[in-house]
Amino acid sequence: MELDGVTVLVTGARRGIGRALCERLSREPGVQVLAGVRDVAGFAPLARVEPVALDLGRPASIATAWPALEARGIDVLINNAGQFTAGLLETQDLGKVYDMVQVNLTAVIDLTHRVLPGMLARARGKIVTNSSVVAYANFPAVTTYAATKGGASAFAEALRRELAPTPVSTLHIVTGGIDTDMLDETKAQLAPHFPGTESWDQHTPAEWADKIVAAIIADDAVLGPGGKAALGKLASHLPRQVLDTVVGRAFQR
Repeated sequence: MELDGVTVLVTGARRGIGRALCERLSREPGVQVLAGVRDVAGFAPLARVEPVALDLGRPASIATAWPALEARGIDVLINNAGQFTAGLLETQDLGKVYDMVQVNLTAVIDLTHRVLPGMLARARGKIVTNSSVVAYANFPAVTTYAATKGGASAFAEALRRELAPTPVSTLHIVTGGIDTDMLDETKAQLAPHFPGTESWDQHTPAEWADKIVAAIIADDAVLGPGGKAALGKLASHLPRQVLDTVVGRAFQR
């Protein structure tokens, strides 16, 4: 996809992958980058990046923000925002689970539903959805998070097929270990059940943002995690006993 002259909305842009994407996209000539954040005043300024108030945890915030966003003509939507909670299912905070489902899945569907009519009318657009390797490697202690990311992956793939006859395309991102605050939270919450989290394979947000932007430009349909995380995605195509055996050796209830 040619990026010159397009308007890109990145959700979850305050930190981590979202901020790295804003930084990377701002270096592309002619791109208008909108950074979706809960607190505009708290967003550290970036050259050629405009923060917009967008709290994906509150459906009313999406509805309130939409008229102004629609007027901007969003050409690329990057559904990047995410939340994480983990632990044995019976110990997870249901309030946090509901919030996570809203941010990781419902808001993705909501925003995509809103941007598609304009993209189709302009005969140009791309929907980018950030999922996770756990959508394919369904590990214990991440039951609810894996469910949201599995839903996001299914949504991305079904939408790709639905939009195939149109000028609007999709990119399904399968993210592995990226050195972000969320990964630190993940390690802390999973440490009691998976000793050795400190040795997990990980890359910088800037490295991952480079790959995402390259995939957008190349019109790739899927961007896989690479490295050790790619083995987790591969596990979904193997007999379940293989993953059961690997998990059984590492997991502590």
